[in-house]
Amino acid sequence: MFTSINLLTGFAVNLAIALIIVRFIYYPVKQNKSYVFTFIAFNTIIFFVMSLLSSIELSVGAGFGLFAIFSVLRYRTNPMPPRDMTYLFILIGLPVINSGLLNNAGRDVLLVANGAVVGVLYVLEQGWGFHYEQSQRVSYERIELIRPENHDLLLADLRERTGLPVKRVEIGNINFLKD
Repeated sequence: MFTSINLLTGFAVNLAIALIIVRFIYYPVKQNKSYVFTFIAFNTIIFFVMSLLSSIELSVGAGFGLFAIFSVLRYRTNPMPPRDMTYLFILIGLPVINSGLLNNAGRDVLLVANGAVVGVLYVLEQGWGFHYEQSQRVSYERIELIRPENHDLLLADLRERTGLPVKRVEIGNINFLKD
């Protein structure tokens, strides 16, 4: 039986998990507040929509329909970096899972599933066993330094100009007409 106490309990658990993911895993790494509103708002509304749809016995197809709608939105909006898009997908998927588990499984299964998601995200963001590098595309005019024998000079020049700890360089396009 679906009651308002179950709904509020499920919402509290779902919101707590979403806040843990956004505040303590996503935000410390990205330091970007631009998606925090989107993550929490999507997570909240999807939880309530899925909980209420589940309570009136609609099929799981409604959940997949939501995913389809949001994937179409992805292609109609400004590009979102892959890592941020992954967090959005997770924060869209969690309320679907949570609303289903709230109605069909015990709270222990709900907590284990959410704990597993939080744990995996935390491990991945800590970089345990993985070394992440950032990349930046630049147009470079010192054509004489792109020769293989000048590789060290190229790295040194890029470090000096950008102030960044450049570790490696990849040449993607050479235009001798524009240097």
